[in-house]
Amino acid sequence: MILVTGGTGLVGAHLLYELCLAGKTPRALYRAPNSLNAVKNLFKSKSDAFESLFAQIQWTQGDILDLEALKFAFTDVTDLYHCAALISFDPQDYKKLQQINVTGTANMVNCALDFKVAKMCYVSSIASLGKTTAPHSITEDTDWNIENPNVYALSKYKAELEVWRGVQEGLQAVIINPGVILGAGFWNKGSGKLFGFAKKGNAYYFPGGSGFVGVSDVVKLMQLGMKSKSANERYICVSENLSYLEVFTFMSKGFGTQKPTKKLSFLFLELLWRLDYLKQKITGGPRKITAQTVFSLRHQDFYSAQKSEDLLKMEYQKIDKIILDCCKAFIN
Repeated sequence: MILVTGGTGLVGAHLLYELCLAGKTPRALYRAPNSLNAVKNLFKSKSDAFESLFAQIQWTQGDILDLEALKFAFTDVTDLYHCAALISFDPQDYKKLQQINVTGTANMVNCALDFKVAKMCYVSSIASLGKTTAPHSITEDTDWNIENPNVYALSKYKAELEVWRGVQEGLQAVIINPGVILGAGFWNKGSGKLFGFAKKGNAYYFPGGSGFVGVSDVVKLMQLGMKSKSANERYICVSENLSYLEVFTFMSKGFGTQKPTKKLSFLFLELLWRLDYLKQKITGGPRKITAQTVFSLRHQDFYSAQKSEDLLKMEYQKIDKIILDCCKAFIN
């Protein structure tokens, strides 16, 4: 039995589709019934036989913080894909991030050990990796030395420590560190918001850049890692290192809108995060930009996925094609 957490999110939903397409009958955790609609819509966009494929999933209502519910979910589980996580860069969410990303992962590790799960795949992030200076690329062996880290990066780093703790206690595990994940569906969350921003034909673009990867490649690498005879490894999952100008230019082509030409200045961004901070204090709403966010835009990090290419024979898709497909899906 395969158990998937975070099945109602971008990575988890795409993983469930691929597992069902391969004839598997995965079990997936969900919290709210209405969260299943997005997953079903994704299946519908991919296959005419979406009803039968979706029916292969054994949905189990529960929460990664609810140990009693997890006992039922882990019955007869051999393979665990832990995709569930809270994505937030708002310092106000630090405690939530620690609870969901760190304690939640600790619960999954403990259950995997208790129920003798054969192997666990944890979906982490490049945010949990260390920093380096150009021209050296960040690899799986780069030391954790992040300056001025954001709260999300801290939580993912600590979550990985829980996985490595489990490894010391006998768990077989693989950690995937994807870059900014681009994929169809879930347009109102995470990287999906970038497409909404680009569709408006904005002339402005963010400075800096990052490592980018398609969600289908993330899912592919997760499965390769689980099938591999080697265990207790981590793999950076990045197709290309690109500037935000390049990414938004690809999106403008996909949407047929004007190419962005004006880079947001750091003077403006420094003012913006301060105004956003004041707005939160007055309204209590969520932060949209923080000092750490602006700091990260000042230096583009470069990531090497050579290890996954060499050891798992992973082949990545080009980002311009991924973005073009996403733009078509967004329009539809």
